[in-house]
Amino acid sequence: MTLNDMPRTSIILVTALLLAILPVRATSGEAPSQLTDLSLVHLEHRLSAIDSELGQLAQYSLRSGTGAIGYRSNYHDDEFHREWVRIDFGATHPIDEVVLVPVIRRDTKTGFEADGFPKHFRLIAGTVDAPDGKMIAEFTGEQNILPRIAPLSIPCGGVTASWIQIEAERLSLRAFDERYVLQLSEIMVFSEQKNVALHKSVESRSNRRDGLAWDKRFIVDGFVPYLMDAATGEKSVAFIDRVDPRTVSSLTIDLGAPASISRLHLHAIEKSDFLPQALPSDFGIPRRMRLEGANHPDFKDAETLIDLRLNTVYDMSPIMMWDLPGSTHRYLRLNIIVPPADPVSSSRSSRFGFTEIELFSNGKNVALGKTVTGTQPSTQVRRSIDLLTDGHNFYGAILPIREWMHQLARRHDLENERLRVEMELNRRYDRQKTNLRRMAWLSALLAAGIGLTILIDRVLRMRQIRRIKQRIAADLHDELGANLHTIGLLSDLAKEAVDSPEELNELLDRTRVFTERSGMAARYCTNILEAKGLCDDIVEDMKRAASRLLADLNYDLQFEGEDRLRRLKPRKRIDLFFFYKECLHNIIRHSGATRVCARVTADPKRIRLTVTDNGHGLNGDVPASLRRRARLLGAKLEAGPQETGGTLIALTLKIRNYGIFK
Repeated sequence: MTLNDMPRTSIILVTALLLAILPVRATSGEAPSQLTDLSLVHLEHRLSAIDSELGQLAQYSLRSGTGAIGYRSNYHDDEFHREWVRIDFGATHPIDEVVLVPVIRRDTKTGFEADGFPKHFRLIAGTVDAPDGKMIAEFTGEQNILPRIAPLSIPCGGVTASWIQIEAERLSLRAFDERYVLQLSEIMVFSEQKNVALHKSVESRSNRRDGLAWDKRFIVDGFVPYLMDAATGEKSVAFIDRVDPRTVSSLTIDLGAPASISRLHLHAIEKSDFLPQALPSDFGIPRRMRLEGANHPDFKDAETLIDLRLNTVYDMSPIMMWDLPGSTHRYLRLNIIVPPADPVSSSRSSRFGFTEIELFSNGKNVALGKTVTGTQPSTQVRRSIDLLTDGHNFYGAILPIREWMHQLARRHDLENERLRVEMELNRRYDRQKTNLRRMAWLSALLAAGIGLTILIDRVLRMRQIRRIKQRIAADLHDELGANLHTIGLLSDLAKEAVDSPEELNELLDRTRVFTERSGMAARYCTNILEAKGLCDDIVEDMKRAASRLLADLNYDLQFEGEDRLRRLKPRKRIDLFFFYKECLHNIIRHSGATRVCARVTADPKRIRLTVTDNGHGLNGDVPASLRRRARLLGAKLEAGPQETGGTLIALTLKIRNYGIFK
């Protein structure tokens, strides 16, 4: 390894450590999906958007107390039984949306969940002229609509129908006895804002009445298992007053202008902030009421719009809704015919009241913010009568029923999506933690690798400096020493040839050549890594060296693979050439030989140099200068006597895979 090799080695080390991170990104064996295709930033933004939208939606606040639950079919021992429920509107309407409200039970392990909600069912709608109807939607279980406590919203796209039918093909368990039934709390069918299924005729394949809380008529009574808990608006308490059962009390609302009244909503009193509740479910609700409409303030043209009889708690709910004939009136009066029984009062009077009274015209609550008066004012009233039309309940703003159901259904979808997004984020965060831990270890390994690289680099630099010193010493000894010795010999010969000008000129020219080569060798020793011009053509240089040094001897020089020799690195060429010259110098000085043979063979695997002479052989070990040159080359050196006399010197240089010809 050389100094130039060090940056490349460091880059390879760093790259190898960084590539170790790549398997981390491929550890997930999950199939691609909509969430796994999103980036971490998009997932975080989606989670934030879901939380923001959830903050604007109504909450799941479940009602308590006694009341009607909904519809229940006959039970079965397995799930594959057909049950159906059909609602006839009595008229044809454009249907925008059907809402199925589940029956909700409490599970000791999982909390609240739907009970008896069908696993596989279809929605069919039709008219009198199309008795077989048309399938609007089908749910087979692949849509993952369970588990849930929210209503299920089914868009219908404005299809015209006079009836709808829910056909269940696969039932689910009711937890009470683990039998298979079809149970629904409510079916709402919206044409714009109007629930056209309210209090309409219901037919079913079977109708199991378990006590007073279950009946097919309860599936269209407007009662749901929720309390309206909107995310907006301020809390408003209910209006409560005392009523004398010996007289008829009433509440009158002035709409300010005549309006066609099509629906009445009465919101019952929230019983208490405490648990358990101190008051019964029917607290404050009169047993009989009559709503009258008129266009004169004295009600001389009064018309009865609806006569309400609420005999049991199964006829009452937090929100009670009735359709009205749609006649036009400005003044509406709610007469209290039979007041409620007051379980906490010992006097003859009883308390009654409502949280809100809503009167709808064309889907709009025209009673909102209007003036309300009572015909029997009480001195004990502590709450303003205007609370009846302020548009708020115990939790906040009162929503349109369709909007309320839509928000609960939307909350269910968002909460399920949020769970999936959160799970994916947690998986990504766990993967990031794993990556960070691996990065920490890789950083430590990288730091250790860099430190080791620096240490190795320092050791190699010191070794390189030592090798350079050795090479300079060897070059000074071999090249300069030999050249100076030759120059000295030529000088002696020049003195003897003073009388022969031609011989003298030849000796001086040869002296000049060795002087120039000595200068080139000196420059090479001062900048050994950039010895330009020295041994550019090693074959020709070896031939010239033999002709000059062995001019007085019989010599033979042979080459095989000259092209490979010429492609050697400059440093290798120089070291091989100096080894060759040192062999020749040693023969001239010490061997007393008259014949020298040199052979250089280069093949793809090795370079071999052999030098033989017919001198008197080695006197002791191989010369130190030759051993030093062989060590610098990284070659194997063999030296010894020949059988025919003289000395054999063999140098073998192996060609490595990464090449010395580069």
